[in-house]
Amino acid sequence: MKIISWNINGIRAAYKKGLGEYIERENPDILCLQETKAEPEQLTPEQRTPDCYSSFFHSCAIRKGYSGVATFTKRKPDNVRLGFGIDRFDEEGRVVQCDFGAFTLLNIYFPNGGRGDERVRYKIDFYDALFDYCNTLRQHGKRLLICGDYNTAHYEIDLARPKENEKTSGFLPEERKKLDEMAQNGYIDAFRMFNSEGGHYTWWDQKTRARERNIGWRIDYHWITDDIVPLVKNCYHQPEITGSDHCPVIIELDADISNFVR
Repeated sequence: MKIISWNINGIRAAYKKGLGEYIERENPDILCLQETKAEPEQLTPEQRTPDCYSSFFHSCAIRKGYSGVATFTKRKPDNVRLGFGIDRFDEEGRVVQCDFGAFTLLNIYFPNGGRGDERVRYKIDFYDALFDYCNTLRQHGKRLLICGDYNTAHYEIDLARPKENEKTSGFLPEERKKLDEMAQNGYIDAFRMFNSEGGHYTWWDQKTRARERNIGWRIDYHWITDDIVPLVKNCYHQPEITGSDHCPVIIELDADISNFVR
């Protein structure tokens, strides 16, 4: 089972840059997109729901062309939820939850704290609210995979210039602490199960052409609960895939999604 997560920085722009061809070529079981920046009605039927997929969108309700996530899945989920029940977060269109039996997939576009202290606080509050929600899911026996753009690099190894960015949102101590808390609560960063080296990034600043020099940040993840670990075959990036300032991140599970139940 292949699950791809990708911040596409605008779904309409991404289709113009080859998103449709990418989907056809990679043929994922599930594709999780972040920062769609569009309402479903603004897309053609083929873009909104690619052939063989069901699609679920959570769009920003308070600002057009901002935020938004979409999940395309070959098997229709048993249940779908948009957001996690807190208006101040849900109104920005950041969460699509799909339940497949006991397997729950959360596709999330975490807030960016780069617009000042108020947004950093909002981002931290978002993390805390998500943790509370996920703890409730786990108490009900759910196995979780939380993928998306976390907008935070965890360790110094996760960005090219850590010392220069110690006071930059995305690498602030209070933001990194939230990923520490994930690890302490039994979540695993799946990519680090297979690669412990530096130099692997998922986002590059377009203005400075940082991608050409691989001056990047690793801020896109698949975090999983420990009960999914035995099923993980691989987790990797596709930095060669352009069309966005982020690249796709992929997790492969040794399981057929149709059988992924207790």
